[in-house]
Amino acid sequence: MTNLLIGLLGAVLATNQPAAVSNLIVQQTGLAVAIPDPNDPVEKEYQKLLDDDNAAQAEADQWITDEKKFADQGKGLTGGTLRLRIRQRFDGVGKSYQRFLERHPGHTRARLAYGSFLNDTGHEDAAVLQWEKARELDPKNPAALNNLANYHGHNGPVEKAFEYYEKAIALATNEPVYLQNFATTVYLFRPAATNYFKINNQQVFDKALNLYRRALALDPGNFPLATDLAQTFYGIQPPRFEQAMTAWQAAEKIAHDDIEREGVYLHYARWRMNSGRLDEARRDLHLVTNAMFAPVKELLLKNLAGKEARAKDTNAPPVLNKKP
Repeated sequence: MTNLLIGLLGAVLATNQPAAVSNLIVQQTGLAVAIPDPNDPVEKEYQKLLDDDNAAQAEADQWITDEKKFADQGKGLTGGTLRLRIRQRFDGVGKSYQRFLERHPGHTRARLAYGSFLNDTGHEDAAVLQWEKARELDPKNPAALNNLANYHGHNGPVEKAFEYYEKAIALATNEPVYLQNFATTVYLFRPAATNYFKINNQQVFDKALNLYRRALALDPGNFPLATDLAQTFYGIQPPRFEQAMTAWQAAEKIAHDDIEREGVYLHYARWRMNSGRLDEARRDLHLVTNAMFAPVKELLLKNLAGKEARAKDTNAPPVLNKKP
């Protein structure tokens, strides 16, 4: 599903860049909940709702992609026309959810799904009302707690996010998404985490790392998750070079393609450069050949050249004054 499609559309058209969706906080809409009899009429109706929801979001994604191609050729629609088309498509899905919930107000999974639909289309406050209702209907539903934690992580109070993540994980100990979300929120809101958990700053980093490691143990092939763990080390002072390199090496092992691998090489270079291993850093950068990384590579090469020059000056023999 594409988050905030309508809101992103203007930026896509204005910048002439492909839409990008952040995976910083991952949504989870109730996969851990037991599924009723698929032949039940209510269940069939609910599944049709989900299918229509997914189809609408896929269509909107395709419209945005197609519109960018047309815009590049000077044949695109106006931004307002495409926004209206997307809004009308989503309005139909929203009304279907509303009619279903009028007939089945106690359907927890429908409220979770409707909340996620609202959130994905830019209606966060309406989404949280649906998730709160789902939690009231089923206090032990971990997906409702995770989604509410995500909301409070974005909108505050962040302490509520910590509380809900802890409850979600206690109910679904083997769900890596909840652990990943919790880790990210702890890392991003370190001052609040020190107060809430009564720990110091270094212990906050360790807590985030531990949560990421638990998530990765449950989902060992998840490359974005592995990079989340590795990037945590950038915030830690004093630097933990060996641990950071070990984390990036683990990410490289599960990279799916050359693009992901070359992204890791950039991180190798940065860490080695900052730790004085300049020759190794240059070798890492030599492995990066994809054009998409050219701006970052150029910047790192510039920084590397500066460090090499300073190192050369430092190691040069002293200049002796000659007698006239």
